Amino acid sequence: MTVMGAYQAPVCHLLLSGSQSEAQRRNPIKTPKIPLQLPLTSRRLLFFSLPFSSLLLLPNNRKITNKPSSSDAFAATYDPLTQAEKDASAAVSSRVSDALELLEKGRELQAIGDFNKALQYFTLVVENYKDFAFSEYARVGRALALYEVGDREEAIAEMEDVSISLKGYPEVHAALAAALYVDKHAPLLAENQFTIATLLDPHYTDLSYVKDTKHWPPSLVSSLRHFITLS
Repeated sequence: MTVMGAYQAPVCHLLLSGSQSEAQRRNPIKTPKIPLQLPLTSRRLLFFSLPFSSLLLLPNNRKITNKPSSSDAFAATYDPLTQAEKDASAAVSSRVSDALELLEKGRELQAIGDFNKALQYFTLVVENYKDFAFSEYARVGRALALYEVGDREEAIAEMEDVSISLKGYPEVHAALAAALYVDKHAPLLAENQFTIATLLDPHYTDLSYVKDTKHWPPSLVSSLRHFITLS
């Protein structure tokens, strides 16, 4: 029955449309992808649209030169020492150099067996540069020279004094042990001093070491021999 005035689509058209839709779903038509290319004007607009903070990250081939400031100039000219302090430092350096030269000269004379002149140089260091700590080593050399050419009593007193101020310096303990044994006839005190010396440096049990390396005077080498051999 047909209603007047109503439009009916042809059945064949519906079937065709349905079949085409089903075919399209099964085999969809692939559309080739075209890469998006921004025109030059768009790139320029994109660049100018970037925030300012992003522009700071862009590479810059220009070299950054720091102009010297007033603080840099002040740091370059600032000197923490006054002229008086510089002069005082130079004077101390000169005295140290002179004292070391005298000490070295005394040791050279001791090495060649000239104990009289060695005594003079060691005494100069002790008397004129006693404010320097290394003058204590000049006192050791002076005591050894005194034992050979001067007063043995004074030499032993010097050794005893230096054995306190330079406690732990093996040479002065070994020399004092030899002198105490021979000149003071104090074997126990001598043994105590020699124990300290040999614990710190076992070479002092070797007579050739004190004679050829330490350049002891012949009289002190003889005293050490008597102590070691208990003669």
